[in-house]
Amino acid sequence: MATATQPTANNMTTFKTTQLIRATYWGLLALALLAPFLGLYPVFVMKLLCFAIFACAFNLLLGFTGLLSFGHAAFFGSAAYVTGWLIKTYQLTPEVGILAGMLASGLIGLVIGAVAIRRQGIYFAMITLAMAQMVYFALLQTPFTGGEDGLQGVPRGALLGLLSLESDTVLYYVVVAIFVGTFLGISRIVTSPFGQVLKMIRENEPRAISLGYRVDQYKLLAFTLSAALAGLAGSLKTLIMGFATLSDVHWTMSGEVILMTLLGGVGTFFGPVFGAGIVISLQNLLADKVGSWVNVIIGVIFVLCVLAFRKGVVGELQALLERRKQRSH
Repeated sequence: MATATQPTANNMTTFKTTQLIRATYWGLLALALLAPFLGLYPVFVMKLLCFAIFACAFNLLLGFTGLLSFGHAAFFGSAAYVTGWLIKTYQLTPEVGILAGMLASGLIGLVIGAVAIRRQGIYFAMITLAMAQMVYFALLQTPFTGGEDGLQGVPRGALLGLLSLESDTVLYYVVVAIFVGTFLGISRIVTSPFGQVLKMIRENEPRAISLGYRVDQYKLLAFTLSAALAGLAGSLKTLIMGFATLSDVHWTMSGEVILMTLLGGVGTFFGPVFGAGIVISLQNLLADKVGSWVNVIIGVIFVLCVLAFRKGVVGELQALLERRKQRSH
C-alpha cells in the first residue's frame, strides 16, 4: 500500500506546486494589466518591464549557458542609440526602429561573442568588458549620438503608422505585450532541445564536447540571442523615455543587470524579473531622498540578500518548494 500511495502523494505535491506557480503568473499578469487603473505610474512600470527584459536576456546567457558577461550594456545602449537616431532622423515607425536596434545589438553581440567565446571564466568576462568599453568610446565620439549630451527628443511615433504611442496608456499595453512575448519566448528557448544543450554546456562542457556537440557554435548563438534581446530592452527604453544617453552603455549598466539577476535568482525564469523590480523600485523611491547614496543602499541590500539567499530570492523559494516536495515523498 505504501508503494501504491507514494506516487499519488508525489503527483499531488507536484500538481499543487505547478498550480501555485501558474496562479502566481496569472496574478502578476492581471496586476500588470490593471496597473494604470490602480494608481501605478505607467512610465515607471514600463521602465521596470524594460529592465526586466534586459535581466531576462542576461540570465539566458549566465543562468542557462554559464557565461558571465561584463559588457551587456554595450548591447542595451547601442540599440537605444540606433533606435532613437533612426526614429528621430528618418521618422521611421517605432517597430522598424526597434527591429533595427535589435539587429544592431545582435550584430555587435555576434562580433564580441566570436572573440570572447575563445576563452572561459574570468578571461571571457574581461574580454566582454574590454570590448564593451570600446563600444562606449565609439558612441561617445560618433556625431549622431550627441556625445555627453546624449540623444534627446526622440518621438514615440505611431505603431505600424496607425496606432499613436504618444499616450502613456497605449504605449504601456504595447510594452506589456512585448514583455509577455519575450518572457514566453525565452522560456520556450530554455525548454527546447537547444536550451537543454546550453544547460549541458553550463554543467559539464567537456562532456558536451565528447558527445559531439559544437559547443562554440551553441555559445555564440546564445550570446547573440542574449545581445539581441538586451537590445530590445534598450530600444524600448528609448521609446518610453524619449532619450538615449551614455549611461545606457556605461559599464555600470552592466553591473546593474548582473545585480538584478543575482538578486532575483540566476537560472530561474522569474528571478531576473523580480530582481529588476526590486532595483528599479529602490532607485525610484530613494533617488530624490538620498541622491547618489541610493547605489550604496542597493549595494548593502544586495550583500544582505546574498548572505541570506545565496540562490537569490526566487531561487531560494524554489529550493524551499523542492525540499517540501522531497519530504512529502
